[in-house]
Amino acid sequence: MRKDFGSKTWLYPMPVLIVAAYDSEGKPNAMTAAWGGIYTDDKVGICISEGHKTTRNILASKAFTVSMATAKEVTACDYIGITSGNKVPDKLERAGFHTVPSKHVNAPVIEELPMTMECEFVSYDEESNFLVGRIINISADESILTDERIDIDKLQPISYDPVSHSYRTIGEKAGNAFSDGKQLK
Repeated sequence: MRKDFGSKTWLYPMPVLIVAAYDSEGKPNAMTAAWGGIYTDDKVGICISEGHKTTRNILASKAFTVSMATAKEVTACDYIGITSGNKVPDKLERAGFHTVPSKHVNAPVIEELPMTMECEFVSYDEESNFLVGRIINISADESILTDERIDIDKLQPISYDPVSHSYRTIGEKAGNAFSDGKQLK
């Protein structure tokens, strides 16, 4: 028996993304976004409203970074999401985050978050609040690499549970992509 819930924004896993950009004076700002993911082969898509300081910064600077929130930094990542850069201009510092300029786009990289997509602005639809950016580079701290590849167990990205309003870590390996289904052919 199934229970109907109607139309909800429930999807698992829902990545917790930290989106960062510089303002017109070069000051970094960031926000937490849960509605985003890969859009096409070289693009990321994120729903963020135009009222966010970070959105206005992206529209002005034409660049941004997207980092995976991690279990280690869950408190700081949540703070970035519940605090407005319009009201608290030093929220990155208050969260304990430090930034360095991206080597590939005009946007900040948050040092404490070990995986970052460096993106150039492609488009923003004010009606749907859908932002698209072209991924120019993905950078990763060596601490999360195994055999020169990003290791999800070391990264420990978190996912947002929209039903219980909680953050969850990604679980253990369940199978092999593009392989396990071959046994049914």
